[in-house]
Amino acid sequence: MVASMPLREIMRDRIVGVGMAKAPDGLQKIRHRGCSAVIWNRTPPPGFVRWIDCLDPARLPRARVVVPLDEVAATVAALCTESAMPPGEHCDWFIDDVARLALLFAAQMSAAGIDTPFLRLRLDAVTTDSCRRFHVDAVKARLVCTYRGPGTQYGTARGGDAPATVFDVPPCAPILLRGTLWPANPPTGLVHRSPPIAGTGRTRLVLVLDPMSAPVDAF
Repeated sequence: MVASMPLREIMRDRIVGVGMAKAPDGLQKIRHRGCSAVIWNRTPPPGFVRWIDCLDPARLPRARVVVPLDEVAATVAALCTESAMPPGEHCDWFIDDVARLALLFAAQMSAAGIDTPFLRLRLDAVTTDSCRRFHVDAVKARLVCTYRGPGTQYGTARGGDAPATVFDVPPCAPILLRGTLWPANPPTGLVHRSPPIAGTGRTRLVLVLDPMSAPVDAF
């Protein structure tokens, strides 16, 4: 069994390869030598977490699409309408936030020399133990933000073993991760997974963004 540690412990006992950001510009740490991930530790608007946690899971937007960067907001708005997510200030913040994270992600990719005119965008309502194994994604980079439920878990591992200590990303805190295809990517041993929740009755709402140089649906 592995131990789990909240973010406050991370700030005191950081693990190798993970940067912490207090503001959006801190995501640039992903380009620093030896950095495999950056977490933007932020607080969502008052009431948002309670609002989205109380929604009927059937009203959570779901999608797997490749979209131009300038169409992310419109795409997410349409998905929210399709799923009957209740309109209002929290829904508006969610739509605007996904679009904002898309722009921030694309900016960091561009600065790293990764062409990103399109994004592969996933919104998953997760109730299973999908992706429960610790791994590194076979992409150049990936941004993950859990808006509902427990966030991504990560730790340092060697030789295919599970991490001895597991850290949890808080809800609404984006984590930007290097993948195996990141240019000049010496391994740091950092791995991550989706937290196992099968049988708990919980539903996670997870945003995943990958860089795409062409509008090819590669799901």
